[in-house]
Amino acid sequence: MPDRRTETGQPEKRGTALTGCIDLMNLGLASRGDHRNVRGFIVVAVLWILAALTALVLIYLTYVTNTAVVVANSTDRVHNEALATAAVELAAYQLTALKEDARPTSGTFNSRLGTGKLTVTYRSEAARIDLNAAPKGLLAGLMTGLGAGPSDAAVYADRILAWRAPGKAGDDDPENSFHRTSGVAHTPRHAPFPLAEELWLVQGIPPLVVEQMLPFVTVFSNLASVNILDAAPQVVAALPGMTPEKLQSVLAQRGDPTLDRQSLLNAIGGAATLAGSKAYRVSIGVEFDGGRRSAAEVVILLLESGDEPYRVLSWRDASDGGDEPQRASLR
Repeated sequence: MPDRRTETGQPEKRGTALTGCIDLMNLGLASRGDHRNVRGFIVVAVLWILAALTALVLIYLTYVTNTAVVVANSTDRVHNEALATAAVELAAYQLTALKEDARPTSGTFNSRLGTGKLTVTYRSEAARIDLNAAPKGLLAGLMTGLGAGPSDAAVYADRILAWRAPGKAGDDDPENSFHRTSGVAHTPRHAPFPLAEELWLVQGIPPLVVEQMLPFVTVFSNLASVNILDAAPQVVAALPGMTPEKLQSVLAQRGDPTLDRQSLLNAIGGAATLAGSKAYRVSIGVEFDGGRRSAAEVVILLLESGDEPYRVLSWRDASDGGDEPQRASLR
């Protein structure tokens, strides 16, 4: 069959209509593929946005939770400090309301303030052995009663006396030499202990002995003797000449309200006294209605004159490690 020619003389292409249909179909398929690609991209983008929003929500929730915890802890601390301060004020009021010669050396009372129930015990620091005033025999007696050997206790007591005693000039001080040969960077203070925890720095005394001593010593009484009516049994046992039999007798007699206290004092003698100190240790327990508890231990000094009835010498909350042995740094 001869070729059909167009008016221009070129051969006519057959199947032009069919080719156009195929091209249109391919174009449609390509268009649908592009639409699917666009939809896939949108889905991925939406998922990323949702993930980012979720992360932001989690960060915000963490921030809100941490903020709530901090605010709650701060509120609790402020509440605890306010009640502890009120307890100290009440104790100081009870003590300063009486003349010094009629003032009790110890006592306890309960009170309720707001949602907290207070249990307060106060005791003169004369119930403890003063590290700055006690003689060697009393210090050694305490350590012996806590388990140290008599000869070791005497050496440990010498270390305490040397720490608080004025030192010699230059390198002639034997206590300075002892500390340097012990491998520590500090030398003795050669001055009164500013706080009982400085015992940790005295070389030559085992840490266990220091830990056992701290509940029974002070730096606030300024007395060379101890009050036998308020002192712990371990302190009474430290008195010179005290035997186990005599100790049991003293402990039994001092609880008798009809006892002639002066006769008891005369029978003991030595480093015993019935007098108190102007410094008092106030132990405070707080119980809230929800069952939460807190505690504090405050040492105050009663003032006989001035605008303030007392001054705080030491303040320790239970959250500050009040039940743990405290360590000191030399300043």
